[in-house]
Amino acid sequence: MQRATIAAGLVAGLLTYAERRGADADTLAAASGLSRERLRDPDARVPLPRYLELVHAVRRTLSDDALSLHYGAEIAMADVSIVGLLMEAAPDMSAALRQLQRYERLALEIDTDEVGPRFELERSGKRLLLVERRPVEPGHVLSQEAVTRLVCGPRRFLDRPHALRVHLTREAPECTAEYERVLGCPVRFGYRRTEIELHPEVGSWPVAQHSRYVFGVLQEKGDALLARRPPPGSFRERVEDIVRTVVHEGGLSADTVAARLHCSRSTLFRRLRGEGTDFRQVVDSVRRDLAVGYLRAGRTSVGEVAYLVGFSDAASFSRTFRRWTGQPPGRFRKSVAEAKPTVPRPCT
Repeated sequence: MQRATIAAGLVAGLLTYAERRGADADTLAAASGLSRERLRDPDARVPLPRYLELVHAVRRTLSDDALSLHYGAEIAMADVSIVGLLMEAAPDMSAALRQLQRYERLALEIDTDEVGPRFELERSGKRLLLVERRPVEPGHVLSQEAVTRLVCGPRRFLDRPHALRVHLTREAPECTAEYERVLGCPVRFGYRRTEIELHPEVGSWPVAQHSRYVFGVLQEKGDALLARRPPPGSFRERVEDIVRTVVHEGGLSADTVAARLHCSRSTLFRRLRGEGTDFRQVVDSVRRDLAVGYLRAGRTSVGEVAYLVGFSDAASFSRTFRRWTGQPPGRFRKSVAEAKPTVPRPCT
């Protein structure tokens, strides 16, 4: 899979959904190598493979073969991403879809040679289709989530159905009737592309769930977040994603990362140098961010954190953590715990 990241808000949303269904969200997050503390910022980035691992873990835990369908229907995009808020603040559906195309990188970003928005409108005679031009992973998880939100989300403010039928590329599951029940329209499987047939006049239907002022504020926020994102194809981010995936294995080397990128060691160094950094700085930065996240979460011992970020022993990790933060890991975790507000117990 090409380099890809997903907004932390969508990851946290899945954990919230799993928790509502009775699952232990902390256990699910830890099993997928995720720190819930790091997910508090909805605009932070999570490597897409970690999210897909979480999806599979939640699906097994809940025994829900239609998890992406149910999660997408219950948790709206506006609940987990600024992209959804921008869409719901748009004056009409045509503008809402333009917001999706403009800001979609803030929800999901993938390094690919293809250009253009992931979803595009297409006229076919009298039919109006919303077509997924750039599928991003082979398991259909993200396509199903996106389609479900695009079908179910607008129902909260539209006074009539906007989706007439849905075509999915996946083969028909055993629970086909569940798809039609949730999406509220005919669903066809094994299609050559993912698409939603929309009401031909849907573009003019009003949305505007927020005032023009709020719409402007959200656009400013969205533009600022886009400006902070590295340009598509940033080599450093691709290296960071691989380092996050293998750092716990220990013995992390430039040769290991270069092999996963299908390039030579010298190419790895040259391309990082061209972006103003080097391999050691990238590894150091990833290790530091992971270690701080694990220690803030407060559920992992210092020795376990040392292993998770690729150190052979706690003493080496402690020395390096002191260099990063100016204090040993145990003291850092204690200071974080003391700074957290105390939640009063409810009266009984």
